[in-house]
Amino acid sequence: MFSLGSWLPAFPGLAWGWALLDAFLQGLVGACAVSVLCSLLKVYLYIQCLNNPERQAEKEAIRAQRAVLEPLHVLVLTGVLALVGSRVAALVVLEFSLRAVSTVLSLGKGAHSRQLYVLCQYSLGCGVSCGLSFLLEGAPHRSWNLLLAAGLAGLLALQCQRLARHVCALYGLHSRARYCGLCILLLSDGHRIPALLLRALALAFAVADLAAVELINRDFLSAAEAARFWTPLTICYTLLVVYMQEEARQSADGGRVFQTVLVRMGGLFILLLAVGRWSDIVHVLVSLLGELWCLLCAGVLLESCRRQ
Repeated sequence: MFSLGSWLPAFPGLAWGWALLDAFLQGLVGACAVSVLCSLLKVYLYIQCLNNPERQAEKEAIRAQRAVLEPLHVLVLTGVLALVGSRVAALVVLEFSLRAVSTVLSLGKGAHSRQLYVLCQYSLGCGVSCGLSFLLEGAPHRSWNLLLAAGLAGLLALQCQRLARHVCALYGLHSRARYCGLCILLLSDGHRIPALLLRALALAFAVADLAAVELINRDFLSAAEAARFWTPLTICYTLLVVYMQEEARQSADGGRVFQTVLVRMGGLFILLLAVGRWSDIVHVLVSLLGELWCLLCAGVLLESCRRQ
């Protein structure tokens, strides 16, 4: 068993090419994870709207989403995650984890916390990318492992997209006629989808947080240097969480969601101007585009979660 790079001579630019391929595959796995999350959330919200006569407009909005946007969403997000460096991706993961824990502790289990399923899209992609980067670091067959992971993730994402399209097209008929096993399963156990997503996201972010801390700390040569980075970062993140909690109490409008994205990325941008590298600044701008893209593509789902 040989790695992909072992088949060709050691040209000077070959290592850079394989690194770029690995980054693309990591981004693809992260984008597929986001696609699975969105598809399952779409199935759950559609079923909830179908069972509530007052939410028929939301149901039609979810059904009206174009299928062509799903592969486009995966493709764009793959490119963004491939461009974002592991350092900024790790910071995005840690920031969202802190925000999610704060939100869950302050609001508890309820309708408001379900917005986190939509808001965590980009952070989930960064978390999967960070986790793969850390777990496969130094692996002799890294490219092969990433290729296998990308294939499995792509297959799972395609199946979840097919499930969402099937539910939006035929669930109303099949659940009444009771002759489709998949729709009957969703009829009886569809309410468990949020709990399934919660456990999967908790595991994914637990691994991602450990990987993020390790990826950040490996750049420091001493404890003093690490303290000079972590101290302002902790203060910045704490202030951001307090600010966003106050904004959430005042309003839950969609415009506020985009505003908090700008505030978060702006705070991270200013912080990295002081303690980061020039490449981190570019990666923060790319992350801002990724966050906005995910929110734009999931606007219907976010509005449905907000109305619950």
